[in-house]
Amino acid sequence: MADLSTNFLGIKSPNPFWLASAPPTDKAYNVERAFEAGWGGVVWKTVGEDPQVVNVYGPRYGALLGNDRRVIGFNNIELISDRPLKTNLDEIRRVKRAWPDRAVVVSIMVPCEEASWKRILPMVEDTGCDGIELNFGCPHGMSERGMGSSVGQVPEYIEMVARWCKTYSKLPVIVKLTPNITDIRYPARAAKAGGADAVSLINTINSIMGVDLATMTMSPSVDKQGSHGGYCGTAVRPIALNMVAEIARDPQTRGLPISGIGGVQTWRDAAEFIALGCGTVQVCTAAMTYGFKIVQEMAQGLSDWMDEKGYETIADFQGRAVPNVTDWQYLNLNYVTKAKIDQDLCIKCGRCHIACEDTSHQAITSMVDGVRHFEVMDDECVGCNLCVNVCPVDDCITMVQMTEGADPRTGRAIDNDYANWTTHPNNPMAKQAAE
Repeated sequence: MADLSTNFLGIKSPNPFWLASAPPTDKAYNVERAFEAGWGGVVWKTVGEDPQVVNVYGPRYGALLGNDRRVIGFNNIELISDRPLKTNLDEIRRVKRAWPDRAVVVSIMVPCEEASWKRILPMVEDTGCDGIELNFGCPHGMSERGMGSSVGQVPEYIEMVARWCKTYSKLPVIVKLTPNITDIRYPARAAKAGGADAVSLINTINSIMGVDLATMTMSPSVDKQGSHGGYCGTAVRPIALNMVAEIARDPQTRGLPISGIGGVQTWRDAAEFIALGCGTVQVCTAAMTYGFKIVQEMAQGLSDWMDEKGYETIADFQGRAVPNVTDWQYLNLNYVTKAKIDQDLCIKCGRCHIACEDTSHQAITSMVDGVRHFEVMDDECVGCNLCVNVCPVDDCITMVQMTEGADPRTGRAIDNDYANWTTHPNNPMAKQAAE
């Protein structure tokens, strides 16, 4: 059996699956149920200073649903914990004592004033928790009050507050980053410059889930009015993966520990985040949709896959995909693939032909000798992969690397010796890497 245990900033947990700071981690009852189900850790729902936060009592959540009514994306307008700070701190202390082998990190958000951070940090540290996460990502409600993403969008503020936290607390400091920014590398660099021990990302994305055209009100709405909320769930995973990779391969933040967040629903999702450098993954929407026991499928699936691949520990494949992420300008322009249709699997639906004929390169036939037949014309195919993505049959259409000849578009000879592209002489980065 693979060893799923993690040691993130000295915070040990039996597996890399943590619940993110969100409604599922708002109280001891939820957290204890999560630990009983098998979660390796939690980030307690964001606490702040009194006076007590007041949440709306109307709809707080909205969902983007697929045709089968599965949740694709989720939106919420809930604020940070609306329970008294003392109540949260007492429960955190009790839970950590009862579950010493699980990671308990506390998310914090207070005004961007040194005195506020100096005041709350000792209280949080006194609970015996394992670390703190600075919520610099909340895009609604709190950001209008000068907290959350309004701090996370200003690198100077991130660096300043991180430095305060490292001054007034001995706990590991994780900075939770907002995706509502042009270049995620700058806030990550600021967090590192301020002494933060790690970053977690992504927090939720500014969003409006929809409009009810009968009433002309937003969805969800509270008394006929609505507010932008935070978007999360499966749909945001590609955005999160890109931002994680940007930080993992940035020379200024390379090696900075990362806790990955955003659309983790299966073991495979988690493995992808880890392969791009994450030490743990945080989950929210999947747990809210399917319940806490989903972690058992995640852990078992990850363990089975690691056994199959020969990975004994999480560290064995952590970050392995990072060297294969590059900028477009360094892609191998001599690499050529063509689509091939397996006629035995083809159901003659014609979706590949329509997509290619109407919107791509007119490279797929629809008729041959008067018979309905779909086949790729190599001279026209540019290897764009659109047909593979629209085909409803698994493995019916595949991309095949050309082994000889030249690219008909450019006349370039096809060089197939790219087993190690990072050191290949045609790679503009190879010389720099060698030096």
